[in-house]
Amino acid sequence: MSRPGFERLRRWLLRKLLASPACFTPLLRAGQLLRPLLPAKLKRRIPPYRSVARPRVVHARRMLILEGCVQPAVAPGINAAAARVLDRLGIALIPVAGAGCCGAVCHHTSGKEEGLAQARRNIDAWWPHLESEAEAIVMTASGCGVHVKNYGHLLRGDPAYADKARRVSALTQDISEILVKEDLSVLKSKIQPAAKIAFQSPCTLQHGQKLGGVVEKILRELGFVLTPVPDAHLCCGSAGTYSLLQPSLSQSLRKRKLETLMNGSPVAVATANIGCLLHLQGHTAAPVMHWLNVVADG
Repeated sequence: MSRPGFERLRRWLLRKLLASPACFTPLLRAGQLLRPLLPAKLKRRIPPYRSVARPRVVHARRMLILEGCVQPAVAPGINAAAARVLDRLGIALIPVAGAGCCGAVCHHTSGKEEGLAQARRNIDAWWPHLESEAEAIVMTASGCGVHVKNYGHLLRGDPAYADKARRVSALTQDISEILVKEDLSVLKSKIQPAAKIAFQSPCTLQHGQKLGGVVEKILRELGFVLTPVPDAHLCCGSAGTYSLLQPSLSQSLRKRKLETLMNGSPVAVATANIGCLLHLQGHTAAPVMHWLNVVADG
């Protein structure tokens, strides 16, 4: 097979595997069952299975959440943490059946039409809820957030979806955009901040969504101590599917990022994107977690 042909095949396989929970989740579960038997290097890449409960509450304020494709299987605790945090603020977080992958994986791997089909499917799933006064569509993965905020542009030429896509983009918010506008005293009262934390600001958060410093502001307001991270604007090497398509360069970027994150000797590293989390996790002594887990678990 020619090199271009091999690349096309590899990108197709990534689209079919990562962008489809129906395919990815069973494969991950099989790997988790076999995890005790795997060599250490491979075991490190497969997170142990965890079942996480969410609060079953009803509030007048309601927001939707994008479950995503990889995140629910690999790190179900992230959206569960988001639900607990917003519950304390009197906001119900609603998962919507029919909404799935945001389309970014397909978009990054030459599957433009597949990605647009996923965007339309999500809009169709969310639309009835948006018409019944759901306040926002909450993103806990900054990579998904920047893509969904771009639906209006991606579907601008589709007469059936252009207006709906613009509204969906306008209502989409990273969860940090929601929390920064709320009274966080009820959260602060339940938190016993640990020692120093390093925050890794994903490119999709600080550059794509222009939200650099927002999560840091929230964490400091809640009483956490953040360590300085030199060259915080630089990429960790995850970059969507980049870590899979360009492993050598990606690992070089990761090594540099971990050195800067550990510069202030933090007890943990927090991030805001599932791709960054998976890319960094297991390569440093300090645990790497989503910042919502830090807040929810205090």
